Amino acid sequence: MFQLLLVIFTAGAVFFLGTLVASVLSRAFEEYKERYLAKQVSDLSEMFFFVGPEQLVILTLAVTAIGAALGFLLFGPVLTVVLTLLGFATPTLLVGFYRVRRVKLFERQLVDALVGIASAFRAGMTLYQAMEEVAKSANAPLSQEFALTVREVRLGKSQEEALENLAARVDSEDLALVVTAINTAKLVGGNMAEMLDTLSNTIRERFRIEGRIKSLTAQGKLQGIIIGAMPLVVWVGFDWVRPDLTRPMMQHWFGYTMVALVVVMELVGAFLIRKVIAVRV
Repeated sequence: MFQLLLVIFTAGAVFFLGTLVASVLSRAFEEYKERYLAKQVSDLSEMFFFVGPEQLVILTLAVTAIGAALGFLLFGPVLTVVLTLLGFATPTLLVGFYRVRRVKLFERQLVDALVGIASAFRAGMTLYQAMEEVAKSANAPLSQEFALTVREVRLGKSQEEALENLAARVDSEDLALVVTAINTAKLVGGNMAEMLDTLSNTIRERFRIEGRIKSLTAQGKLQGIIIGAMPLVVWVGFDWVRPDLTRPMMQHWFGYTMVALVVVMELVGAFLIRKVIAVRV
């Protein structure tokens, strides 16, 4: 009788504990969707890349599961945790990569767009008409952003407000400079076409200097990548040749401490190398 009661109480305790854990995990997942994934979906929508929250959740879970499986089967517990965390961070990494790539492409297209708008001013067009023509003839992403700006003006917003929304959406320093210059020129007057030609030449010259700097710092970047990858390559090589020497290390607290120390030193080294070779124009 006592054993039966013990089994019943144990089963009840396990049931309530499981229910509590499931409730906490469900609440944490909803919080993750609202605060974390919702921001990524919003950022992607602003960049005209429409992905639903469910699709982003499925992608995150799939990448997390793949990373955890690869780490568990091939590398060990430490890298399993690292790959699992990277899987959860996949949306942020993808959105950040896509945003940087899109802004760079937009800035490249902006130079030719400024020349086109300046030519339209000389032909007697207004700023609205010039942007509308550029939106029709240019490629994405510039055509998408300009078309949205033209639509905002058509729906009743002032040109100044529409241009400020454009600068906030794209988040480009060059575009912010152009918008500030256009709004200021509209208030105080001036030769708009000449000003836009000057801005396009300035941005083009900055691109040339940045290309020169990248070519000069390419060697330092490559050295940093090679040096940073050496500990991982050496570890994988030793683990493949002599697993009897490496696997016991990951079964003791000293091994985990050494791995954590190596990771911290790698991050510090990467940060210092990045600071040394980083040159802002």
